[in-house]
Amino acid sequence: MRLLHFALLILLAQGVYARTLIHCGLLIDDTSDEPAADMTITVEDGRIKGLASGSPQPSQGDRTIDLTAATCMPGLMDMHLHLTGEQSPTAFADRFRLEPADRAYRSVEYAKKTLMAGFTTVRNLGSPYNLGISLRNAINAGFIIGPRIIAAGKSLATTGGHADPTNGVRSDLRGDPGPASGVVNSVEDAKKAVRQRYKEGSDMIKITATGGVLSQASNGQNPQFTEDEIRAIVTTARDYGFTVAAHAHGAEGMKRAIRAGITSIEHGTLMDDEVIRLMKRHGTVYVPTISAGKFVAEKAEIPGYFTEVVRPKAAEIGPKIQGTFARAYKKGVKIAFGTDCGVCPHGSNWREFVFMVEAGMPPMQAIQAATVAASELIGRANDLGSLTVGKIADIVAVTGNPLDDIGRMEHVEFVMKDGVIYKGAH
Repeated sequence: MRLLHFALLILLAQGVYARTLIHCGLLIDDTSDEPAADMTITVEDGRIKGLASGSPQPSQGDRTIDLTAATCMPGLMDMHLHLTGEQSPTAFADRFRLEPADRAYRSVEYAKKTLMAGFTTVRNLGSPYNLGISLRNAINAGFIIGPRIIAAGKSLATTGGHADPTNGVRSDLRGDPGPASGVVNSVEDAKKAVRQRYKEGSDMIKITATGGVLSQASNGQNPQFTEDEIRAIVTTARDYGFTVAAHAHGAEGMKRAIRAGITSIEHGTLMDDEVIRLMKRHGTVYVPTISAGKFVAEKAEIPGYFTEVVRPKAAEIGPKIQGTFARAYKKGVKIAFGTDCGVCPHGSNWREFVFMVEAGMPPMQAIQAATVAASELIGRANDLGSLTVGKIADIVAVTGNPLDDIGRMEHVEFVMKDGVIYKGAH
């Protein structure tokens, strides 16, 4: 008995506890549309082992966390960001100036900021040099801290399309990139590009179904794949257990992608009523990224911030996303939370909640878009997305009640991922 007591003291001194009891003033578990007051979450072995009213008496060796002045909720999820970069006036030139290692070291800080903002799971939708995959692996191995990453690897594009890596460079540097570089120009290219992403370790596929804002190409909305090419991508992706996300601003590109079986539409700026009908019919999820739209619209007013190719696109597309979100929400389109941080600054993800609520979505539904809806999108609803006994212990808390003031999502005071506390009450 003395030996067991001594061993327990050693474990406590090292910060190892039998269980962690988290006392929450309010609890949003995402199985109910109303928060519960005065609840305790019991965490053990990285999982939620109990939910109880009040403050149960801890056993010897238990750790207790006092969050009675806060609201606890499931770990938040951002379904669209880019952890391996951040927009700046030098972003285009940095593609030629920075080494891959420079980008990798910066991504460590971006990942940390994202986790500290309460986002425990993210989709990293495209990165150069497979850095998003390497970042995921480093986090999973415990070398650095950051959110759980679903990595898309290199985005797929057509020649000259939004994710063609040679856009905007002089002719002797352009070459003719193909499927290995994520550039597709036929059904066979499409199949090979997906298989290459599998070979490289991607978790999912991201395509650029239309032009985009920040690419060095003049059109920000034209369709850039044939429907047969997208269908080949989707069909091949399913063979490997991949979902497919489609960057899209223009309506025609969205229609092709939805009919071809795409999983989610990202941005969706110029969606029309037919796009909305198709999304509802096919169950396609909308990831709005209002934050990125707001950011590029603001920066388009600053001379020199963007190149003169990008600036007019940013001024045209950016201001429209919030209004599109409002229409899609009112029409009943499935919505999952996404910011496109990397365009907007990392760690500012919380602002998307404010923009969603401004556009008419109730605060509880905005939070659910970043929890239960996001977990369904990535196929992880069995172990993430709600505070339910048996699920992975991803738990965050914000000061006060965000249902009364959604701006409180900025004030994350506690972050737990996989049962490990990364912020608050160490």
